[in-house]
Amino acid sequence: MMSQERILVVDDEEDLCEILKFNLEQAGYDVEVAFSAEEALTMNVANYNLILLDVMMGEISGYQMASILKNNKLTKNIPIIFCTAKDTEEDMLKGLGLGADDYISKPFSLREVIARVKTVLRRTSMQKTPQDTSQYIEHENLVIDILSKKIMINGQKIDVTKTEFEILLLLLKSPNKVFTREDLLKNVWTDDVFVNDRTVDVHITRLRKKIAPYGNCIVARPGYGYCFEK
Repeated sequence: MMSQERILVVDDEEDLCEILKFNLEQAGYDVEVAFSAEEALTMNVANYNLILLDVMMGEISGYQMASILKNNKLTKNIPIIFCTAKDTEEDMLKGLGLGADDYISKPFSLREVIARVKTVLRRTSMQKTPQDTSQYIEHENLVIDILSKKIMINGQKIDVTKTEFEILLLLLKSPNKVFTREDLLKNVWTDDVFVNDRTVDVHITRLRKKIAPYGNCIVARPGYGYCFEK
C-alpha cells in the first residue's frame, strides 16, 4: 500500500511546482503546492508531513517562512527540505541552522528529491514519540502551555498577568461551561486577598483585549457568569 504522507511544495517557479507535484504523487504522496510563502502561510500547514521549500521568493523568503514555522508549536516539528539555487556552504549552514532537515541545491534530479523525501520522512517517523498533550490546552491558534505558564497566539507569546493566565486556563479547560463570578473568585484568587465581583469583570475585560482575536470567545452570561465558547 502506498504512503499517504502529505507534502507541501512552496516555490515561485510554477512549472517546477507542477513537476514536483506530479512526480511525488507518482511516488505515492499526497501533494499540494503554493507559489509563495505568503500563500503557504494562509494554508493549514500543520496538516502536512513535510515541506519542500524554496529560499528566494517574494517578500517572505523561505528562510523567514521556516523561522515562522519553527517558532509555532503547531508546526515546529514538521520536517523541512530546502530546494534552492543558493548553494554555498554558508547558505546550507543557514538553512540547517534554522532547523531544516535537508538542503538540496538546484538543479537537482527528481530521483534525488524523492530519495531525500523518503529518507527524511522515515527518519522523522522513527523519532516521533507520544506527545504529552496534557501540557497544552488549545483552541485553534490560541495555546496555553501549562508547564511554562505561557499563552501563545500563532506561536507568539502574549503578556498576561498571573491572574489573567489562571482565568483563561480555568475557562479553556472546560469550554462552554459557565463559571459564576464566585467560582472564578474561589479558583483564581487566594483566600487572603479581598476582591469583589467588579474585580472579576475588570480582569475579564483586560484579558479579552490581550487575546484578540479570541477575546469574543469569553462570553458573559447575564445573571450567571462567564464561559469560553468554542
